[in-house]
Amino acid sequence: MTQRHTVLVVDDSAFMRKVITEMIDACEGFHVVGTARNGLEALKQVHALDPHIVTLDIEMPELDGIQALGYIMSETPRPVIMLSAGGGGADDLTIRALELGAVEFVRKPSGPISLDLETVREQLVAALHAATQVNLRGVGMLARPRHASPSSGERTPFGATRAVVIAASTGGPRALAEVIPALPRDLGAAVLVVQHMPAGFTTSLAQRLDLLSPLRVTEAADGQGIVHDHVYLARGGYHMRAERGDHGLPPVIRLDTSAPVHGVRPAADPLFRSAVEVFGDEVVGVVLTGMGRDGATGLRLIRERGGLGIVQDRATSTIFGMPQAAHAVAGAERVVALGDVAASIVELLGARRGTA
Repeated sequence: MTQRHTVLVVDDSAFMRKVITEMIDACEGFHVVGTARNGLEALKQVHALDPHIVTLDIEMPELDGIQALGYIMSETPRPVIMLSAGGGGADDLTIRALELGAVEFVRKPSGPISLDLETVREQLVAALHAATQVNLRGVGMLARPRHASPSSGERTPFGATRAVVIAASTGGPRALAEVIPALPRDLGAAVLVVQHMPAGFTTSLAQRLDLLSPLRVTEAADGQGIVHDHVYLARGGYHMRAERGDHGLPPVIRLDTSAPVHGVRPAADPLFRSAVEVFGDEVVGVVLTGMGRDGATGLRLIRERGGLGIVQDRATSTIFGMPQAAHAVAGAERVVALGDVAASIVELLGARRGTA
């Protein structure tokens, strides 16, 4: 008999609790064992019912979703799916929740009380299935935000001749909050990142990483010049590619809405392929936690053309799908724990510089 995964539904709206419960109970393999109307009730229910998965509203009275998530992940870790109304501060809170260990989020389509929640049924079902694959050892560690080093003044940006390209999906915001702030401000390469995430949330993620990082971090814009010591985050809903600049100008970012790859847009494989065309063997490809196989064929091309590869290890990956596929298809110079990814990037860039 197929195991039924138990779910605790937490939302301050009785209507939303009812709708979410009905949607989950209609999904084969999942059953709602209880509900809670705020974070305090949620903590009591987690201890009493021991659900496999928790769906957690962000904005609630008494104890909000972020505070409740912190307690859950520190005391009784389990997969948590955030339900966010989206927009403004809610997007920022969603990013923080993902850093703290939430495995996925579903955006309520029309505010805190969404009468049309049915329109995101597929996203909720996908998030539930992702939650069943989570490696709790990989999410048990809370992100430890690093503070950016004080700037020593403005520097003249140089057109990039080397690039680090990074792929991330489920668990990625938490992983990026560990990796990007640990990179030095004199990295000597551009960093281009694809995180599977819809429009809107990538703006908040870029701003959050920028606050934490010595490197400048921005959401990518079409036609933007690619320079060293700058991190470019792909905009939600757009593929991001690198393109050679005209007449000796720096390479540039190109964004487009061509068909999804591996069912997602942005996808990492188009970025990885374009990086090879622009930067040749001066590319370090990095595949972090996530479901699926995005980044695998791109990393293979990078290494076939003389570039170098890093994949996150199983123990620290929220979901090992993408790193596992990348290593199987492409191999890698380094298979490392999340906390060692940044140092490995610096090491491989230094090794390549030493052989130049």
